[in-house]
Amino acid sequence: MSTEISLDVNGTSHRVRVADNTVLLDALRQQVGVTSAREGCGVGACGACTVLVEGHSVSSCMANARRYDGKKVVTADGLPENDPVVSSYVDNGAMQCGYCIPGFVLMTKELLRENPSPTDEEIADHLEGNICRCATYPEIMKAVREAAARAGETT
Repeated sequence: MSTEISLDVNGTSHRVRVADNTVLLDALRQQVGVTSAREGCGVGACGACTVLVEGHSVSSCMANARRYDGKKVVTADGLPENDPVVSSYVDNGAMQCGYCIPGFVLMTKELLRENPSPTDEEIADHLEGNICRCATYPEIMKAVREAAARAGETT
């Protein structure tokens, strides 16, 4: 059985038809055309599928799509190129293959919204569910610190 739901993805409303067991990741990639949310582990343990729903991080590979009917979803695809978090990651070389970076970027946005001046320990704690197989963790930490500083300059 399938159901039609509405997803507001990056500011655009989409009507999508989902089966009872469709996960949000599949609805976003297959029906909306999102490319930044990716399946890494398939069990919500690596962060590659992270999206923000109503401002909170969600492992979209584990989330039933029907639960998000009418919700605002933000993916890394929807962030502007000059976003302070995105530009901090670019400027600090915080990526190699780039597969995991959209999830890290969105987790960083969530962290800085909740805590604009995090300590290194708070950064590590918040990002611990995200895995970078290229091991660019030092550059990621530097990018998060810089994004926090840039955000502080604009407030």
